[in-house]
Amino acid sequence: MHRFAIASALLLGVPASAQTARPVLDYASAAKIRDTCVAWARAHNINVAIVVLENHGMPMTLAHMDGVSAGVGEIAMWKAMSAAKFGRATADTATLNPPANMPSVATITGGVPIYSADGVLLGGVGTSGGKPADDAACGTAGIEAAGLKAAKPIPAAAPAQ
Repeated sequence: MHRFAIASALLLGVPASAQTARPVLDYASAAKIRDTCVAWARAHNINVAIVVLENHGMPMTLAHMDGVSAGVGEIAMWKAMSAAKFGRATADTATLNPPANMPSVATITGGVPIYSADGVLLGGVGTSGGKPADDAACGTAGIEAAGLKAAKPIPAAAPAQ
């Protein structure tokens, strides 16, 4: 009887329940963020490591410019992970005093969350190798070049009635 119900639903076109569609960070956008950040760093005469992660912390792409130590790449990963997981720039989390058992909370500026235009957290970018403010500016330039947001957009207030 159960098989008959499933077959009937398929034949009659009864809509099946499905997961709600949600925006995700695609590779083209991640690569645009990376490439723009590299160009920004070159224009400002700094060498950086850049890591772009999707919102679950999985790497999408990265770059390690000439002359940057391996440790700088690890710091960029740490910053990106913090921004991707918490949806906050590391300039904000740098003011926190997280317990030692929260190693993914970055406390150095240079990690920036990546949001869609409608406020969905897509991931994070971490940049390291320059001054902290330059690292953050590099990541933000990449995010904006990809047509995305470096902070959660604030919804417009409803018109007064």
